[in-house]
Amino acid sequence: MSAIAYLNFDGVAEQAIDFYSKALHANEVKKVKFKDFPQDPNYPLPENELNMIMDSSIEFAGGKIMMSDILPSMKMATGELVKGNNVVISLVIDDKQILEKYYNNLSVGGNVMMPLSNTPWSSCFGLLVDKFGVCWKFNRDAEKLLDRLIANKQ
Repeated sequence: MSAIAYLNFDGVAEQAIDFYSKALHANEVKKVKFKDFPQDPNYPLPENELNMIMDSSIEFAGGKIMMSDILPSMKMATGELVKGNNVVISLVIDDKQILEKYYNNLSVGGNVMMPLSNTPWSSCFGLLVDKFGVCWKFNRDAEKLLDRLIANKQ
């Protein structure tokens, strides 16, 4: 299990990835864009959103930071992105029962943004804002799936 700081940006995640990876001398950088995943034909993304960063990570000094862009359509659910509310805690846990337990515990009195469900990037993903206003992402195996996606593109 790991808890990772997750930074959200308003369309400038790729610039932030480049800046932080250089500034922190990252030894590994991963970038996945929204266009790298099959699109839902019922909800196609506009062309300008396809090139935005869906998920990325930089590893440095034994640590990791993850980053992504917030799509305009996501802002309706999460509110306007401003400096200060763009940090999320991402829990990556292989054990689905533990993941569900943490999700259920943290959702009490909070706001569920996305129930735990199977997605193209994780077999169990969810998003919520707890009763203190802290945003949490839950992933079961997203790292493995993203690594496979990146390997298949090369």
